[in-house]
Amino acid sequence: MTKSRRTASTSPAQRITAAIIEKLEQGTKPWVKPWRGVPVSRPLRSCGTPYRGMNTFWLWMVADGCGYASPYWMTYRQCQVLGGQVRKGEKSTIAIFYKSYIKEVENAEGEADTENRRVLKAYAVFNADQCDGLPAFYHPKPLVAALEPQGREDRLDAFFADIGADLRHHGAQAYYEPLRDRVTMPPAELFEAYDHYYATLAHELSHWTGHSSRLDRDLKNRFGSDAYAAEELIAELSSAILGAELGLPVTHLDHHASYIASWLKILKSDERAILTAAAKAEEAASLLLDLGGHQSCESEDDIDLADAA
Repeated sequence: MTKSRRTASTSPAQRITAAIIEKLEQGTKPWVKPWRGVPVSRPLRSCGTPYRGMNTFWLWMVADGCGYASPYWMTYRQCQVLGGQVRKGEKSTIAIFYKSYIKEVENAEGEADTENRRVLKAYAVFNADQCDGLPAFYHPKPLVAALEPQGREDRLDAFFADIGADLRHHGAQAYYEPLRDRVTMPPAELFEAYDHYYATLAHELSHWTGHSSRLDRDLKNRFGSDAYAAEELIAELSSAILGAELGLPVTHLDHHASYIASWLKILKSDERAILTAAAKAEEAASLLLDLGGHQSCESEDDIDLADAA
C-alpha cells in the first residue's frame, strides 16, 4: 500500500479518508476483497469477534496492501498475552472506536447542565502475520480450491427467501424501486454463475433496507445533492459485508467511473462521510443477515482502554 505523508495532527478520520481517496483515484474500490484462495472472513479481533463499521473496510484495505493473509488483528499487549511477539521493525496500523464522555455546558437559562458526547479515537493494532509465536489458529491455511460456489446453493436460496422482499425476475437490469418497494433482478440464467446472481441480489437488497418501513434511510439532510451517490456507496459497502458473511464474491459489481468520481467528490468534501456510510452499511447488512436467519458473531466497535495500552 502506498504510504501518504501525514502530520502528527492528522485525525483518524482524515487518515482513513485520505487512504481511501488515494485508492479510488487509482480506480480501485478498497472494500472489494479478493476472496479467491483465502478463507472468507471479516477482520477479526484476537478473541475471534469481528470488527464492525469502518474498521471492516479499513483493515481489509490494509491487509490487501500489505499482503497479510490472516484475518486476525491485535494490540501489542494482546499478542504478548497469547504467547506471541510482534516482530522487530513491524509497523502498526490504527483501528478506531468512539469514546463517550460527559461535558458540562451552560443551558439557555444560564444554568449548569451536562451533555453526552462522543469522540473518535484510535489505537494501534498488528496483523497476526506481523507476529511470531502465536498459536497456529491465527494463521489459517490457504484453501486449495477456489471459494466461489459452483451453481445454485440451497443455503443461499433459503437465506434470500427468508428476507421476505418483493422480488421479481424481469429484463436485463438489477434495480430497487422505492415507491413500489420492489427488487427487480434479471433471470439467473443471464449471470455467469449463481454466485454473481446472489452477490448482485445482496446489493439490491441493501437498497431495499433503506425503505421508510425498515431503516428509513434518508440521506438528503446528510449528503444533500450527493444523496444518490451516498446511497450507492452504502449499498456497495453493505454487499461487501454480506459477501464476507455468506462467502460471495463482489469483484464483478459496478465499477463505472461515474460512481467512483461521485464518491471521490463526497469523500474529499467531508472527511467523515466514509464513516457515516460504513455505519449505515453495517445497519443494512445486519438487518438482512437477521431477516435471513444468518448466525453471526456480534461485537461492538469499542475496546477496553486497558487492552489498548
